[in-house]
Amino acid sequence: MALYEHVFLARQDLSQAQVDALAATATEIVESNQGKVTKTETWGLKSLAYKIKRNRKAHFVLLNIEAPAGVVAELERQTGLNEDIIRYITVRVDELEGGPSVQMRKNDRERSRRRDREEA
Repeated sequence: MALYEHVFLARQDLSQAQVDALAATATEIVESNQGKVTKTETWGLKSLAYKIKRNRKAHFVLLNIEAPAGVVAELERQTGLNEDIIRYITVRVDELEGGPSVQMRKNDRERSRRRDREEA
């Protein structure tokens, strides 16, 4: 089976529970077509470089997927139909990253720097 990283951006006015529901829906699509989601990460609400469909911010979500190409085509089709998702990208990778992604490690590093400043 091929390995993929699928990232989607959800509208800024959605609650965290709605974003989690979108991730769960994507997971169901993959699993119902004999694929497997190995990791789901919610990166949070982040500012965009430019407005996309009148949104200045978006909720970012990463899914690591093991599936045949047909499953990814169906996932992208369903994602494109969803009005709550403003952008998405799926990239085929040679191997899936174990542990937290670079984006999550960056957030942890920034939190530790803030704590260090507050202690000093």
